[in-house]
Amino acid sequence: MFHALVGLGIILFVFPRRSQLQRNAHVQAWALNMLAVLGIRLELHGKPPVSGPVLLVANHISWLDILVMHAARHCRFVAKAEVRRWPLIGTLATGGGTLYIERESRRDAMRVVHHMAESLRRGEIVAVFPEGTTSDGQDLLPFHANLIQAAISADAPAQPVALGFIDTATRKASLTPCYIGDDTFVGSLWRTLGGAPITAVVRYGTPQKAQGRGRRAWAAELRSAVDALRRH
Repeated sequence: MFHALVGLGIILFVFPRRSQLQRNAHVQAWALNMLAVLGIRLELHGKPPVSGPVLLVANHISWLDILVMHAARHCRFVAKAEVRRWPLIGTLATGGGTLYIERESRRDAMRVVHHMAESLRRGEIVAVFPEGTTSDGQDLLPFHANLIQAAISADAPAQPVALGFIDTATRKASLTPCYIGDDTFVGSLWRTLGGAPITAVVRYGTPQKAQGRGRRAWAAELRSAVDALRRH
């Protein structure tokens, strides 16, 4: 909790006097420290993007995913609107530049795609979870194609990213941080803090351009790329 409050203080009192690059560095450093506080190791494979524009396309397992990806490389997330209303977490996410989407609203999806494309044109790194919801990490849900349109509109590459959590000692897949079904944020956090030590594994694939593909075809191929990374 103390480290979360430190993050809140940085957003309220330090960010107004910092450039965007400096803010991004603060977010990444804070995320790395937060993982350490939670006792979660970070393991990276492949090459995170050095700079944008690029759309990171990842599978979705837990509320920890955003924290893990920020720790690996700062990026601007698209998240469900409910996250904005989470106590403290919502304030931290907003301070980190998160874009929020009302998942049930087609009109809102168009608004978010427009803002994503603007961010990509500015050379930013934007990240999405095209499954649209969390899973247990054992299977990969179908990818929704709407948000992929932003990379097409901005003529930006997309980079597949596979997230996973493993038991640090046994190297076997861990379900401890899963956030699905009737799970609550507090329950998932408590389970994560009280369980065996875990390692967050992030695998970066090769960036690719649309090359004439429509968003549905490209989303399907990006899903295949993420699935292949998950199986390494």
